[in-house]
Parts: sequence; structure tokens; C-alpha cells
Amino acid sequence: MEDLRYLRAPVQLERIVEKTQAVEFPMASESLLGALLQTLAASKPGGRILELGTGTGISTAWLLSGMSEDATLVSVDTDERVQGIAAECLGDDGRLSLVISDGMEFLNKQATESFDLVFADAVPGKYEGCEHALAVVKPGGFYVIDDMLPQPNWPEGHAAKIPVLMDVLAGRTDFTLVPMVWTSGVVVAVRRA
Repeated sequence: MEDLRYLRAPVQLERIVEKTQAVEFPMASESLLGALLQTLAASKPGGRILELGTGTGISTAWLLSGMSEDATLVSVDTDERVQGIAAECLGDDGRLSLVISDGMEFLNKQATESFDLVFADAVPGKYEGCEHALAVVKPGGFYVIDDMLPQPNWPEGHAAKIPVLMDVLAGRTDFTLVPMVWTSGVVVAVRRA
């Protein structure tokens, strides 16, 4: 069932989507992914959440809409231009810290087991440095990735990276995972206690 009528979209979503379309940003997240992120964020009251790849802030808005008032979200991106849309639309939310940085540089500075949820929506933390992103997930915490099903904007050779990444994730005994045919293809992994 993929009925969007049942979703509780963030109030800022429409504005962010309009601005995303205006700058022709091609990698915007879908509402079904957003609803999943919203739900997972809601399961971590007071949690510390990390998003690798802010983009224009669509997923950021969904995460914030699921978070408790005492939770925090750090969202990292290298593109100040597109992250500026997130800052304009979501920057007044005190739970959000927007960081301009390379994802790997950011991950390398983080303590192990320091985040309750990591959404890796960029190459760093997913295809490069996956181990670093997994290392910052707390026991009982989530590691979430998307775009695991074929996408029209994939560069040449990208499809070959998917089974390699899946083998790495499936080989981890400290995580339990479920690959889902949901929106663009999602994997949710949980660090075992």
C-alpha cells in the first residue's frame, strides 16, 4: 500500500519542494522515504540523528517532523548552494545543525556509537566509508540508506556498487538488516545490543 493520503507531511515540505524544483536539484528524496524516516526518528525520543547529504532539506524536514523536542539532528553536505535552501526553510528549528563538510571528514571526527539514527544519503557513509558510518550508530540505533534500486540518474558503473555494498552489510554480525522494495529501494539496519 503506497497511499500518500495517510502521510503527515512536514509543514515546510511544499516550500522546500518548490525551491528544489526551481534550482533543478535532481536528487530529491521521495515522500515515502520521508515517511519512513519520520517514523524511525519518532522511535528515538531525545535521540541524536545524523543525515549525510542534506541536499535541499527534503529528508531533513521529514526527520525533524518525527523527532521529539529534545532530539537533535546534524545534517552534513558539501554543497552550500543547495543546503542553503534547507537553511532558509528549516534553519529556525533549534534542533537542527547544518554543517558544510565532506561526509568522510565529518565522520572521522565523530565518537563511536554516538548517533541513534544515521541516514546516509550521500556517497560518503554509503559507498565510501560505510564502516565509519556504521561505527557511529549506537546499539539499537538505525543505519538507513536509499537509492538501492536502479535509478535513471545513476552514473555509468554505479549498479555494480550495489551488490558489493549489500555483501558488506549482510556480512556484519553486529547489525540486523532488511532490504526493502520501498520507494527507490531502502535498507534499514539496526545495531544489535
